[in-house]
Amino acid sequence: MKQKLNIGLFGFGCVGKGLYDVLEHTHGLKANIARICVKDKNKERPVPASYFTFDKYEILNDETINVIVELIDDADAAFEIVSYALRKGKAVVSANKKMIAEHFEELLELQKQFDVPFLYEGAACASIPVIRNLEEYYDNDLLNSIEGIVNGSTNFILTKMYNEGKDYAEVLAEAQQLGFAESNPALDVEGFDARYKLSLLAAHAFGLFIKPDQIFKYGINNISDSDIRYAKEKGFKIKLVAHARKIGKSLGIWVIPRFIPANHALYNIDFEYNGVSVEGVFSDKQFFSGKGAGSFPTASAVLSDISAISYHYQYEYKKTQQEASLNYEPNILMKLYCRFPSSIPVSSLPFESIEQSFNSPELNYVIGNVNLDTLNSSRLLDRDDVFFIQAGDEVDIRNTNEFVEESEVFEIAF
Repeated sequence: MKQKLNIGLFGFGCVGKGLYDVLEHTHGLKANIARICVKDKNKERPVPASYFTFDKYEILNDETINVIVELIDDADAAFEIVSYALRKGKAVVSANKKMIAEHFEELLELQKQFDVPFLYEGAACASIPVIRNLEEYYDNDLLNSIEGIVNGSTNFILTKMYNEGKDYAEVLAEAQQLGFAESNPALDVEGFDARYKLSLLAAHAFGLFIKPDQIFKYGINNISDSDIRYAKEKGFKIKLVAHARKIGKSLGIWVIPRFIPANHALYNIDFEYNGVSVEGVFSDKQFFSGKGAGSFPTASAVLSDISAISYHYQYEYKKTQQEASLNYEPNILMKLYCRFPSSIPVSSLPFESIEQSFNSPELNYVIGNVNLDTLNSSRLLDRDDVFFIQAGDEVDIRNTNEFVEESEVFEIAF
């Protein structure tokens, strides 16, 4: 039986306004926005002023409001709102991946303690229903891996650089102008956003709650025209890819730019689109794609969560029981491409073995095997004249003494 939903909305920016518009055109759902809490008292808005309040407690303590939708940027303020709402017995929908990832287990405990839904599809891949599918379709299928492009801003930048030959700074400015990147774009281009999202996906796919700062991440902010030219010459595109892969009883999880060959499902995922590949033990590989940024795509995911709440839906986190023996392991060996200046000796690079090297006045690079745990402690990650790209699909997790080679392994061809 559907329940009538009276919504208290926090935030009326891009997604909040999109949700308001979407609800205006959704007639099958018994839900309405009762009040909207915002910070700026002087900003003009295309909604009657009677909707708005500047005091969060006017909504949180209103007993007629039974659903809180949190769509603000400030992760700390979002956590205060969401945790207070759960303690008041209100269902919550959020799209704040940073807030959820950093307080994941505490929020789940509140959900369990007060027996209220806490849904966040919009925090993962906007319009792509990844979390719900992991929870329901793959609930009894043990997964081998999940990987994908989960950040629309970086994908837009990389696509424009590849297609139009523009440099990074020029395309970043264009992305900011179009609203695909923030005035401070570090959250996107340095890989933080993808890492937060991967933390959420890993919990639903593998039942492990991994703190974001435990996950290796490396963004695209050091990319150069020479990296793009190299990729084109070899028939690859460069994409920022989030990975979680099970090897034996261990889970490797990382975010890094990657060479994508033309036969790979992610190759044609361009601009602000996201794409996610899930491989199950029984279901084999399936692929999801859709818009990963923007007002209406994210609002559609929020709307889906609101609709689910009207049927009393809650996440069950079934994989936490099924994958009880699985362990997170940061000690991952993989093949990387490294572009570096002549001033850095090859012997000082953190490679355990080198398969290929090249030196010229325009480009110096090596390709070989690197342990991500070792790389993570290297000062090279902080240099803007060095850039790393994953250059193969083989991964070795050292503590298992197992090596996997997937069916779609690709090698750099020279």
